[in-house]
Amino acid sequence: MLGISDISKSYGDQTLFSAVTFNMGARDRIAIIGPNGSGKTTLFGIIAGNVLPDSGSVNMQRGTTIGYLEQEIRPSSERQLLDDVANASTRISKLAHKIQVLQEELAGGVDGESLKELLHELGELQHSFEFAGGYSAEHEARAVLSGLGFVESDFHRPLTDFSGGWLMRAALAKLLLLSPDVLLLDEPTNHLDLESCIWFERYLGSYRGAVLVVSHDRAFLNRVVSKVLAIEQGKCIFHRGNYDSFVIARKKEIEVTEATAKRQNLKIKKEMRFIERFRAKNTKATQVQSRMKQLTKMERVVIPRATRKMQFSFPEPVRSGERVITLNHILKSYDANVVYRDLNLVLNRGDRVALVGPNGAGKTTLLKILAGVLPFDKGERKLGHNVITAYYAQYQLELLDPTNNILTELQSVAQDEPEQKLRRILGAFLFSGDDVYKKISVLSGGEKSRLVLTKMLIQSANFLLMDEPTNHLDIASREILADALEAYRGSLCFITHDRTLIRQIANKIIEIRDGNLQVLTGNYEDYLNWKESLGQGVSKISEVPMSLAIGKGATNNRLRQRKLIEGELRNKYYRESAPTRKRIAEIEAELSELEAQFREVESLFSDEDHYGCSAQVIATIEKHHGLKEIISSLIEEWERLSIELERMKREFEKAKSTTET
Repeated sequence: MLGISDISKSYGDQTLFSAVTFNMGARDRIAIIGPNGSGKTTLFGIIAGNVLPDSGSVNMQRGTTIGYLEQEIRPSSERQLLDDVANASTRISKLAHKIQVLQEELAGGVDGESLKELLHELGELQHSFEFAGGYSAEHEARAVLSGLGFVESDFHRPLTDFSGGWLMRAALAKLLLLSPDVLLLDEPTNHLDLESCIWFERYLGSYRGAVLVVSHDRAFLNRVVSKVLAIEQGKCIFHRGNYDSFVIARKKEIEVTEATAKRQNLKIKKEMRFIERFRAKNTKATQVQSRMKQLTKMERVVIPRATRKMQFSFPEPVRSGERVITLNHILKSYDANVVYRDLNLVLNRGDRVALVGPNGAGKTTLLKILAGVLPFDKGERKLGHNVITAYYAQYQLELLDPTNNILTELQSVAQDEPEQKLRRILGAFLFSGDDVYKKISVLSGGEKSRLVLTKMLIQSANFLLMDEPTNHLDIASREILADALEAYRGSLCFITHDRTLIRQIANKIIEIRDGNLQVLTGNYEDYLNWKESLGQGVSKISEVPMSLAIGKGATNNRLRQRKLIEGELRNKYYRESAPTRKRIAEIEAELSELEAQFREVESLFSDEDHYGCSAQVIATIEKHHGLKEIISSLIEEWERLSIELERMKREFEKAKSTTET
């Protein structure tokens, strides 16, 4: 349906990518990944026809439609939200306009032949309108808008009332209603809360078209895509599988490349020793020249950069008291809008709290109150003994001094630290070599985010409060941040739509809805299971009192005891099944590679030139049989392990059900 052939693009001396080639089928789900600045958005622009490539071509079947969700959206009209989305199709809106004109003319009084002609034309138009989905457009628009987090009161507001994040959702809703053959989605989850993101994943699962997506949300990629196109150092790597299987396969490739590079380096050193030893001897001149030419022509094996783990331990924060912060009877409103009427909350030392809930529920308001940067109308905010807070928000990127370089900016909060130590810290956050001398004014949003996070973590705060710290960060930077926060020894409260970060870091979840807090002591999986146990699921909206962490009476004690047992059973299940799940992922990655080799070998059988050499044909047949046996063996192992994993899951579900009786 869509073919990308030998696409290359450069800006000045910088080559973004070269020789990009891949085909896209009618139901493909492909992720484009790579570090910030690698050219992902530029590639989207080329496919959409907005950017010209330096070379190569984009080929589409006749009649193929493309829908492109860009990162920046501005209101293009003052129409009401529902009308704008429901009339996204120009064909439907034109038909609706023609029907309205005819109806008005008929209402004005027409008779004779003119009446027959107009009635006939009106019937034809209404048939076309129905066939185009016009009569169901508003219903579908309401469903999509609700799934993306809009409420009924939003439907009749003009687009100019909405912020950039909500305009992005409205643009996404229009695209989904248009249902193009190919969806180009550039960071579609950036402005979605967790519930909307999960709804969107399910929607894409049943979408009747192809999807090409740029995203740094690893959980989203694992659930949605079946192929990955990675842009690394100007080159593109194509992989069949989701993001996790790509990481496993890429790790193996890097290990092989590292081994090859090591052997090559040994060979180069050996040749150099020979050259240095016999350079001055006339009798060896010919051999020396020959080996020097071989070294010059030798193509060096380049080891691709892999995601780096943190290699630096941040300062141990001062130990705080057991109770970190207490909010008593907080009242907070914005004019007539009361966000919190009687807010009470206690966070303790060691809590690593994720605030979740729909957009507009009050997560950022609560975080700002906890951080002490937002006044409230009534109540008390009380910090515990020795508590030192540090607050991260997106606006702090604009507070960086544009005249400073990166190193100078970090020195502004760590004046007593030696430069060598600061450079090691910056290196841990991907600012290496001369990068530390780059001016703040030329940094990208992702680089500024990393610098602000570095400044925050180097200080001795023991209570971090962070609002969407992964915004602007690519996957490598997100993993580095997660490593840093995992190693952090203080208390933490944060908002993020990155479920991978929540899973790795949080040990307490606070759901906020309609001004009410529901507190769960446990990880994100415990939270999802709790929602399921209530029959809600995270994509449904309802109000259920939470009593797992704060409750009274015998019923609540039994409930807490049951949840504790379930938590232990769940931990045991994940611990015991981890090796099996890991091996299944490894097999899937290995099968993807072997099947590609198998198809390549099979293609030789249809090549007439291949049969010119009998030895070559025999070797091909043997390789074909060998690959077939290996693939068959791996499939058998995959099936056996899948059955074993299903058995462990059934045993866990059975054991869990006994706690509910």
